[in-house]
Parts: sequence; structure tokens; C-alpha cells
Amino acid sequence: MTAPFVIAVDGPAASGKGTIASRLAAHYGLPFLDTGLLYRAVGIDVLSGGGDLADPVAAEAAARALEPGRLSDDASLTSGHAGEAASRVAGFPGVRAALLDLQQAFARQPGGAVLDGRDIGTVIAPDAPAKLFVTATPETRARRRWRQLNARGDMITYEAMLADILRRDERDAGRGAAPMVQAPDAVLLDTTDMDIEAAFDAARRIVEAARAKHGL
Repeated sequence: MTAPFVIAVDGPAASGKGTIASRLAAHYGLPFLDTGLLYRAVGIDVLSGGGDLADPVAAEAAARALEPGRLSDDASLTSGHAGEAASRVAGFPGVRAALLDLQQAFARQPGGAVLDGRDIGTVIAPDAPAKLFVTATPETRARRRWRQLNARGDMITYEAMLADILRRDERDAGRGAAPMVQAPDAVLLDTTDMDIEAAFDAARRIVEAARAKHGL
């Protein structure tokens, strides 16, 4: 039996990993899961229920009650506010445990899948045949996110956006539960000096090399 064709795309916020992952999924005809939306939804649910983002019990309860089907219909999950909330609750072991089975079941689909996040290649799908770690300098990532949010009407200064990016990087890389780290067998893709077309082409070539290596 042919192994599932799983593509794991990890990296920090605003590196381009989400766009790259979704385009890879469309290119190869595979289902796609942005796992960051799961954590964003948990954070937003904690806040909407009047809870505290520093409360691991409230965060785990929200994670266990999460309905994944609503993710694609909730525009609030793409806000900067949701991103900060996600980074706060993602460090709780109970939250990660509550969402682990859902993510691994998605990755185990017979034909394969594309997942992007912070710990796909290390925790969720460590046996994925294709692994990418997408990054860019903090300044580049802050500029991208700043332009995106301002274009949408979420006014924020570049300096505040850079501070937020640096804070989230430190939190994601330093947490005890499934920290953001490049898997030993993941290919690094630095998109600092790339537009999205160049980044996608580089990612596609990385995946093609992995397919050839694994005979997929």
C-alpha cells in the first residue's frame, strides 16, 4: 500500500507558509488544514466566554469543545487579535493534547494531506515524506503582516507589528509543549527576498524532490 502523501509546512508567523501550503494543496489536489486556525479559535472562544487567556483550564475546555467545521466560516480568526490569542493558549499542554488527535486524523487521510503550523513535521506528522520549514527575517514578516492588516482596515503601526512578531516568535520557540523548531529532515525555505510566485515555485521543487526520494 502506498504511504499517504503528507506535506508538512512549518514556520513562524507571516513567513508565507500558509499561502505556500494552501497553494501546494491546490496544486496536488490534497485536503488542506491550517492548524493555526484551531488555536486561534480556541483563543477567541476563551475570550468570548469571558475567560482569561492565561487560564490553562479554560483554554483546554475551549479546545475540547471546538467544532472544526466552523473554521472556514469565521472571518474573525484571521485578525491580529486572534493571532495573539492563539499564541497565548498554544503553549498549554492540555490544549495541544486536546487538538492532537484531530490534526493527526487529518494527516492520516488515505490519499494524504497538506498541513501547516508550528509542529507539523515534529509532532503531528513526523513521518511526513515532504517537510518544509518556511521562514523570513522578522522585519520582512512584520512588514508583510502590517500591510495585510492595514489594507483590511486593522490599523497598526509597523513598529507595533514588529514587536508583536518578535514576542510571538519567542513564545512559540520557547514553550515547553511542542515548541516551534525545524525538524531535522525538513528543508529550510527562506522567503525574505521572494515574492509569492518564487516562494511557491521553490516549495514545489522541494516537494517534488521529496516525492522522487520516497517514490510517491
